[in-house]
Parts: sequence; structure tokens; C-alpha cells
Amino acid sequence: MRTAYSVETVRNAERELMARLPEGALMQRAAAGLAAACAQVLGRVAGRVYGSRVVLLVGSGDNGGDALYAGARLARRGAGVTAVLLAPDRAHGGGLAALRRAGGRTVSGESAPTDIARADLVLDGIVGIGGKGGLREAAVPLADAAARSRAAVVAVDLPSGVDADTGEVRGAVVRADLTVTFGAHKPGLLIDPAREYAGAVRLVDIGLALPAEAAEAEALQHADVALLLPVPGAESDKYRRGVVGVAAGSARYPGAAVLAVAGALRGGAGAVRYVGPAGDAVIARFPETLVSDEGPKRAGRVQAWVVGPGAGDDASTVAEVLAAEVPVLIDADGLRLADPEAVRSRTAPTLMTPHAGEAAALLGVSREEVEGARLSSARELAARYGAAVLLKGSTTVIASPDGGPVRVNATGTSWLATAGSGDVLSGLAGSLLATGLSASDAGSTAAYLHGLAGRLAARGAPAGAHDVAEAIPAAWRDVRGD
Repeated sequence: MRTAYSVETVRNAERELMARLPEGALMQRAAAGLAAACAQVLGRVAGRVYGSRVVLLVGSGDNGGDALYAGARLARRGAGVTAVLLAPDRAHGGGLAALRRAGGRTVSGESAPTDIARADLVLDGIVGIGGKGGLREAAVPLADAAARSRAAVVAVDLPSGVDADTGEVRGAVVRADLTVTFGAHKPGLLIDPAREYAGAVRLVDIGLALPAEAAEAEALQHADVALLLPVPGAESDKYRRGVVGVAAGSARYPGAAVLAVAGALRGGAGAVRYVGPAGDAVIARFPETLVSDEGPKRAGRVQAWVVGPGAGDDASTVAEVLAAEVPVLIDADGLRLADPEAVRSRTAPTLMTPHAGEAAALLGVSREEVEGARLSSARELAARYGAAVLLKGSTTVIASPDGGPVRVNATGTSWLATAGSGDVLSGLAGSLLATGLSASDAGSTAAYLHGLAGRLAARGAPAGAHDVAEAIPAAWRDVRGD
């Protein structure tokens, strides 16, 4: 599990550790890890550290101190190191002295663009994890020069200008190729839009003791998902494995039903019941589906429902599913048609799966606000509806109604931005609900498999939603190591 902590939690852990260590020891640990990472980057872009050109962008806080001490280590290995001091009177004294002793030099901001243009590596130590808002005016030309250069850009702890706690970006930001973060991941390194600016992320262990219960966000890895995947036992039959009901599709959108069923058949449940007007299309593609045209109440027993994909204006079916005393996944048209009070009053688990536009409509804000504040938007929806929320997008975020860390999916790909992909995800997650997973586990496991299947289906080329569905078994085997 990749776990992220708030700035306050990290700061508290740092203070506790510094009280037990010699003065400056913690910064030296961070600088050593940072310098090692930079040396590896220089090995790739310049062939070696000796003779390479490094520019440090140094702010006034400890973040700048980390950069200066790391720069000193690189200078002692033969790199030509230049530090651009944004606040010369407030630069970290010990770090600055170490850099100068190692042969590094300092320059003003005016001459910095020329040095940056010639650099092999630019180290961003402008603002630390406590920064709020975008870059200050004096730092913007430096970030622009780094973006225009051919240098590899390495961020210290996180790219300057992003919000560490929320992943929000409110102004100019440094765009890094690599972010070297210390002690723990921060939510902003896992969640877009900030994640987009972080590049690859490397965690340097500096010995912080962080309580698991204080985590703000977590990203499942293969091993975590493998433990959640349902596996039938020797005594299993199709009913013991779980039956998922799919109430989806319409005369106008029969394909939504077919794709939701495609995802459901590959989600671990023993059987799929389909209810709706697209029964002929579903049976033609998936003859193993149990089809009914008498509505959800008469379809037969299920352990979970998926409702909404391609439903058009069929509010009565949505209401009927919401009244069922089993877990329910609401997607697409179902989000628009569902009575909010009916959702809030449910006693069985509910999982809502909006994209940013649908979430914006439910919250009464703009799509841009949701995309710019994915973490808070998902949490607000979960609290408002008393449901788990899987907010789809460049970073898929899963929030629980009872709070706790959000789940962030790390397997997505931009090739999943294709019609019908969300219908496959809904069927997959609903099937996992029917096997007995909680709403949060079902949503995060489905998002992980769906993202991985998208990568396997596309492999750098366009893929349709049906390709994604067909790649789910391969994703499942990859996670399990089969």
C-alpha cells in the first residue's frame, strides 16, 4: 500500500524525530537521499556526475536547505553546481556554507535563465510542503526557464506551487520529471492535477514514525488487490459466488447494457441477471446472462445491483433498485434520476460512480471546480449522500461516507477516455460488490483492474470499451501472478 499523510502529520513526526537526533541530522538524511537520486538522473542525462552542470533553485525554507546540502554533495563529486537564491538574506545558512565549501557558486535571479538553459539538471527547492497557492512572481521566470530547458527537473519533496494536502494547483507551478519526497508520500503527489506535475515519485525513508490511522490517502498495489480478489472455493456454486443484477440500457442506448454486463461477467460473481429493454442485445452477445423483462423486483434474488448506465429517463427502475436491501452501484443516468433522500436513507451499502461532470451537477458547482479539487469533491459527495463515491477521471478517487483515507487509483491510462469504458467499470465493480466486498473495496479493486485492463488493451494505441472488458481476465491474472 502506498500511503500519503497530511503536512501536519508529517511535520509532527519530523519534530518528534528531530528531538531525538543531533541537530541537522534529519536534513542530512534527506539531502543524502536527494543527492543519490540526482546522481542517478545525471548518469542518464549527462553520462556521469563529474563535469555535469546542476542549477539549484533555492527558496528560504528547509526545502532550500535540502537542495543546498544535496548540491554540496554533487559538487564534491565533480559537478558544477550553481545556486539561484530567491531570498539571499534568508537562505539556509548551513546549507549555503556547505555548498560554497564544496566549490559551488551562487547567482542572482537575473542571470539564472542562462545558467538554467545550459544545465543538465535543475533542482527545485523553491517552496516546501507548507506552501500554499502558486509560485510567487519572482519564481515564475525560473520555472518557465526550467520548462524550456533540456535539463531534467527534480523537485525536492514536491513540485513548488502545488498544494501538498489536496493536490490542487492554484497558479504557476514547477513541472518536474522526478520528485524526491521524504518520509512519506503527500496526497498532492497521488492526486491530479498536482500529480501531473510531479513526474516519477521516489520516496526517501528518513525514519519517520507515522501512524497508519492518520493517513489521508492510499493507493493500492498489486499485493493489496490480490488479497481482495474473490476466489471460488471447492464448495462454491454460481449462487454462493454471488449474483449481480444489472438494470441498464434503453432503446436508445442498448450498448450500455451490453458493456455493463461484459464488466459484470468478469468481476467474480457467479451469475449476472439483466433487467431492461436491451435483453436481446445482451443475450446475443452474452448467452450466459439471466435475462428478465419484469423489472428488478421480479428478476430473482441478487446480492448487488448496478443501475443507471444508458438508462435514459427510466426513473422508476432506479427507484425500484434503490429500494432493494442489497448493495447498489449507481452510475451515469442513474445519478441524475436517483432521489437524493432515497440514497441517503438506504441501509445497505451504496457506491456512486460519477465522472467530473456528473459530480459537478450533484454538487451544484462547475466541472472545473471538481477537476481542480478532486479530493474534496469526492469527500463532499460521500458525506452529502451517505455513500461511497468513486470519482472517475485522470485520478480516480474513492471516498467513504464515514471518512478515513481516500483510495487513489494508480493504474489508469488516458486511453480509457473512450465511450462505454465507464459502463464496463460499473459492471465490474457491481460484480465485486455481489461477491461480498465492501463498497470502498469493490470500487477501488474495480478501478485498479479496469485501469490495468485499459493499459493491456491499448498498449499505446486506441482501444474500445469492449477491448477493455476482454482484457480484464489478463489484468486479474497479472495481479494474482498467475
